Amino acid sequence: MSTDTLNARTGRPIRSRKARRDFWVGTAFALPWIVGFLAFTVYPFFGSLYFSFTSYDLFNSPQWVGLQNYTEILKDETFYKSLRNTFFMAFISMPIGLLSSLLIALLLNVKVKGIAFYRTVYYLPAVIPVVASAILWTWLLNPDYGLINMLLRSLHLPDPAWLLDPRYTKPSLILMGLWGSGAGSLIFLAALQGIPQQFYEAASIDGASVWRRFWHITLPGLSPVLLFQLIMGLIGSFQIFTESFILTGGNQGGALGGPDHSLMFYAVYLYQTAFMYLKMGYASALAWILFVIVVLMTVLVLKTSARWVYYGGD
Repeated sequence: MSTDTLNARTGRPIRSRKARRDFWVGTAFALPWIVGFLAFTVYPFFGSLYFSFTSYDLFNSPQWVGLQNYTEILKDETFYKSLRNTFFMAFISMPIGLLSSLLIALLLNVKVKGIAFYRTVYYLPAVIPVVASAILWTWLLNPDYGLINMLLRSLHLPDPAWLLDPRYTKPSLILMGLWGSGAGSLIFLAALQGIPQQFYEAASIDGASVWRRFWHITLPGLSPVLLFQLIMGLIGSFQIFTESFILTGGNQGGALGGPDHSLMFYAVYLYQTAFMYLKMGYASALAWILFVIVVLMTVLVLKTSARWVYYGGD
């Protein structure tokens, strides 16, 4: 029971000395997080909004230019190129990755001897840092001595210049993403094991085929997790940076974006504008356009989810 007494005039409880002390002690413990949140989240959020209306290069004071940055972006060819590349990854690569993760999860959900070992092997690539895996794939995709092309040549198949030919740069990135599908598979696997087995048993008794059991039991049971994976995948696709930066030699002073800017993604162009050209105001405007696009895409997915997402009580 509360030990607080009521104020005779207002009727509100009067906190005891111990309650006030506990409040301030709790606030003191939370203060580092509060300061960090204000300094590294709230301030950059509103600061970038202000800078997006200015001309700013880090060394001179920001100069207010109004909507000039946004009007210049609408005339920027590289902006449209980076947007097309990013949308390609969001609507082509991301669904392929989701499907791959789901198929792997279905395989890992089968009860066979040594399944724990297979689950570990499939998940291992997901724990490798992105930079390390990108460097590894730079070697694997090398047209001269890369392991993939050596294998293709041994089978007398075409051996493309993966990272040098604009036609193959995006497939290279998709291939690299499929290699790290283990993280998504693990989430799908957990959801699969949460679907009650009696549903499958009842469907089997009724004579339902494997496909019908998958379509009418598995997919509805996975739909909340699929929604989560879809939203996170979309957000991640719009923020692709490290893979392109490493594969195109950006870490060694190479030309960002790859051949014909085929790997010039939105985040890469934003980085180039901000930290190579020092156009911080222009980069802030790019960041806010990206923010609006991601919010709109997320809201659209959430709006349509009522038609295909089923929860336990539905």
